[in-house]
Amino acid sequence: MEIESVPVTITLFLISVLVIAVAGTRMARIADRLADATGLGEAFVGALFLGGSTSLAGIVTSITAAAQNHPELAVSNALGGIAAQTMFLGVADMVYRKANLEHAAASVATLVQATLLVTLLAIPLMAMAGPDISVLGVHPASLIIPIAYFLGLRLVSEAQKMPMWGPRQTDETRVEEVVIDNKSEQSELTRLWLQFAMLAAIVAIAGYSVGTAGVSLSVQTGLSESLVGGLFTALSNSLPELVTIIAAVRQGALTLAVGGAIGGNSFDVMLLAFSDFAYRQGSIYHALAARQVFVVALTILMTGILLLGLLRREKHGIGNIGFESVLVLLLYLGGFSLLFFQT
Repeated sequence: MEIESVPVTITLFLISVLVIAVAGTRMARIADRLADATGLGEAFVGALFLGGSTSLAGIVTSITAAAQNHPELAVSNALGGIAAQTMFLGVADMVYRKANLEHAAASVATLVQATLLVTLLAIPLMAMAGPDISVLGVHPASLIIPIAYFLGLRLVSEAQKMPMWGPRQTDETRVEEVVIDNKSEQSELTRLWLQFAMLAAIVAIAGYSVGTAGVSLSVQTGLSESLVGGLFTALSNSLPELVTIIAAVRQGALTLAVGGAIGGNSFDVMLLAFSDFAYRQGSIYHALAARQVFVVALTILMTGILLLGLLRREKHGIGNIGFESVLVLLLYLGGFSLLFFQT
């Protein structure tokens, strides 16, 4: 369904963005409490539960766009969200003043998560450039991506529980301390899970509204679906992640900030698989333009630079901001500026 009035479209878009931001922020607080109450830890809860739940808006947006025969918008929303959340870590580095975020937050879990993200992003890139094959309208890559994600998540869990090596500890290294709240009763845990599920449903409904408004906005304004999806809807759906990352950094929960963002990005790659199932005109990977290949490559480049920053661990950069963070911010702004001027 497309909305014909531009003012109504913009109003719906802004209201949905506000709902996503408020509900997503509340979800982050509950997830932090669940991490302590269950003993699962910030990295795992951030990557799986929080990353997956705050991605609900993006999932519904992409699926809605794909089902309405707008594959470019669906994929651009997914890829744009990953790029935006990677860029948010550069913003978080500016907020954290004690040392460069890449230095303080380096851990085995975050390194494995970043490597997993690069691996997952390579799969749709191969599907886009490979033969046009599909089974019942679904490309085999859409089956491989979820399997690879869950196998990778298992590696992250194993690396966190039994690391074979770790970064050298310095005065500014922040290591997550898993605190198990044994006082939490079953009724309290049930209440937290119910609140979390309710907020996740609200975010999903708002995501549907963002997707509908995004399609209408693209039609009404003449802007390309790549720009609308990669910039407007992606940034809107990523607002919960931005608020979560900044709040976590301010509280000193660096593992939740970095691990949650990268882990959430890995989950977001599955948006491409979900969109392929919703798109009924064939393989969604071969219904795309060169702009989507550009965004995939840009996202891989940004993640690779972040990974190198976590390995290099520069303690203090110019203005106490890591060189890698500055480069990630410049790449994001430069890359999407090119897309804007190509429109």
